[in-house]
Amino acid sequence: MEINRKYRIDEQSLRNAQKLFESGDISKMEVGTVKGLCQIHQYLFDGLYEFAGRIRKLNIAKGGFRFANCLYLEVILPVIEKMPETSFEEIIAKYVEMNIAHPFMEGNGRATRIWLDMMLKKNARKVVDWQRVDKDLYLQAMERSPINDLELRVLLQPALTDKVDDRDVIFKGIEQSYYYEGYSRDKV
Repeated sequence: MEINRKYRIDEQSLRNAQKLFESGDISKMEVGTVKGLCQIHQYLFDGLYEFAGRIRKLNIAKGGFRFANCLYLEVILPVIEKMPETSFEEIIAKYVEMNIAHPFMEGNGRATRIWLDMMLKKNARKVVDWQRVDKDLYLQAMERSPINDLELRVLLQPALTDKVDDRDVIFKGIEQSYYYEGYSRDKV
């Protein structure tokens, strides 16, 4: 039962993510801000989670890693927002810090990968071609990124493309992002 519910949420959220780009609504989102990240999360999960677009009020962990304590999010999120994003290295550092914060109860990876691409598009005229990023290598690099983000930068840099408005790159990238989170159209 729980697997079916998660599948339905993932399926609808994936459609919402595609609509975000297809409708042009992504261009209305603030880039690189907490508000913009909340807007993306709200768009992806509206009607699916009561907390869509809202900063979490509970502590969470994944695979033994405890994300930032919810008591500190009010203080650390504005600090992350002010981090520079003028180079690939700075953008990745900001992305890693937001991942450590994990501001939402669920859906952080999907929302922050879109947030990352929007910062890259605005400031570097690039996006990640997520189809070229191996799931296992990406998840391992993300797991180690709080210590050092070099591995993540080395993994993502060759996957950068200047096809920032290419529908195939965007939509296949969104599907890949959902695959990283365990979603597959084959599951029921």
